Amino acid sequence: MIPSSSDAAIRILLIEDEAVLALDLSDLLQAEGYVVVGVASNGPQALALYQAHPVDLVLCDIRIQGPWDGIETVMRLGTGRAVPVIYLSAFSDPVMRERAVRTLPAAYLLKPVTLDSLRVAIELALYTASSRPATAGAATTTGGTGAEPVLRLGETIFIRHNYRFVRIPLADILLLQADNNHTLVVTETQKYALRLTLGHLLDRVGSSQLVRVHRSYAVNLGRVNSFTEQELTVTDQTVPISRQYRESFLRCFAAQ
Repeated sequence: MIPSSSDAAIRILLIEDEAVLALDLSDLLQAEGYVVVGVASNGPQALALYQAHPVDLVLCDIRIQGPWDGIETVMRLGTGRAVPVIYLSAFSDPVMRERAVRTLPAAYLLKPVTLDSLRVAIELALYTASSRPATAGAATTTGGTGAEPVLRLGETIFIRHNYRFVRIPLADILLLQADNNHTLVVTETQKYALRLTLGHLLDRVGSSQLVRVHRSYAVNLGRVNSFTEQELTVTDQTVPISRQYRESFLRCFAAQ
């Protein structure tokens, strides 16, 4: 079910016991470019899938079959690593809604779910996750007014690309290159342009592995192949080292 070509996509666990609706939602999510890591019809199955796969977001029906309802299932998932949750419900039950709110969901959608509402809920879920305190494994962001949002979740960042968030493991970043008021995030397979200066992007990512070596460049220390006092190579790319940043680069490189 997980397409190998979608390594950068957001990975969603779908918890829904209505087979037809689960299939429709799964198809809808994958058509939008997301990866559905699994579809669970009950809590124990959801927990097993959650423990077996990396998951970035949970889409969960509140009323499901089995020993746990959707809310208890989410609570049990939360004892591991915390990810944003979107609840689905065909009922507007105040008591159920109050229970759901206590688990701090990112969104609460009433069925039938529309594509537009789902798109908005997923983006809201990422922002909700990013607004939580920056504890280990939690997402952080500093996307301010007029700037690109950059979400960090552990050793991964999410950036907006073609109207949705995509995943970039920090280890996959080769270098960052300034381009006027934009910065290119360069990986082995693609370049992503962000409407952020290089300095602001480095501050937002907050990784000690990404080190500035020039006013126009920062590199991933783990991807440096060789260097001299004037330049370094990352894969097959040559990057200049300026006098201003040479000492800090050498210090950071030695501290690895």
